Parts: sequence; structure tokens; C-alpha cells
Amino acid sequence: MLKTIYNKVKDFKKRYPTTISWRLKAHCKVAAEHVNDDEEILYAFAAQKLPSVFNLTSTYAIVVTDKRILLAQKRLIFGYFYYTITPDMFNDLTIKMGLFWGKIIIDTIKEKVFLTFISKDALREIETVLSKYMMQEKRQYESELTDEEHNKLKRELKDISENGEK
Repeated sequence: MLKTIYNKVKDFKKRYPTTISWRLKAHCKVAAEHVNDDEEILYAFAAQKLPSVFNLTSTYAIVVTDKRILLAQKRLIFGYFYYTITPDMFNDLTIKMGLFWGKIIIDTIKEKVFLTFISKDALREIETVLSKYMMQEKRQYESELTDEEHNKLKRELKDISENGEK
């Protein structure tokens, strides 16, 4: 699981090198510990999780599985931070683009999650993945989605993860 997550984050970082992130393998290791055996990893990327632009030391590995979104950070000395966003908690997604970097705000029932210092070129790809994923999962809760549609979207998100958005 670690290898899959790390490779997807590394591929993302190669496509969008201006995204600010460090210690990716350590963060991916924390995420891998929390991915269940029955979950499939669809997409992964790295970003800073903070509302302020003055702190650049809060890199997280963000992993989209077929069941939820995981955010994981290995702390510098000991321990880690871990968050999960399930589709039923997801409310809205906001994208903000600045001069050099962009910001993604995931509005959940409890809080807003700020993902910052993302390459502005990556914003469209991340928005596509998160929007399609959340729309699909919300439809699935309402039993509107067929298995064929579900599998098609999973393949599409994996393709974006491997090749980027065309």
C-alpha cells in the first residue's frame, strides 16, 4: 500500500514540481497505515494543510480511496496527524488561485480543510478528481449509481492519477 500511495504522490509532484511539499515518504507511510484492505487507492497528492500562508511546514499526503479521503502527516519528532473525510461529511469544494500557488478549501460538516501551496496548474486536476469522486459517492448513497458507472469513474480517476488531466 505504501508503495502505491508514494508512487502516486511522487508522480503528482513530478507533474507539478512547484507544489510545496517535503518528507513525502514519511507522510505516505502514515496514510498507508490507515488505508483498509478493502479500499482501492484512486488518487493521491501532497499539499500544505493550513489556512495561513506563513507556515510552510505542514505537508500532508492526501489520498482519495473508493470510500473516503484521507489526510496524513508524520510529525517531525514523534507521532502523526490523521484526518478522514467521508462522502456524507462533504459539503462543498472551493478553489482559489493566486499568482504562484493555489488553495483548495474542502467544506465539511464540522470544519473547513485548507490545502495550500499547490501548483496553480494542478488545481484543475485536483478539482476534477474531488468533484467527480464526491458526486459519484453522494449518488451512490442515494442508490442512483450503477456498478458499471461506479467502475468507469474509478478507472477514470486512476487514469488521471497516472497520466494527469488531459
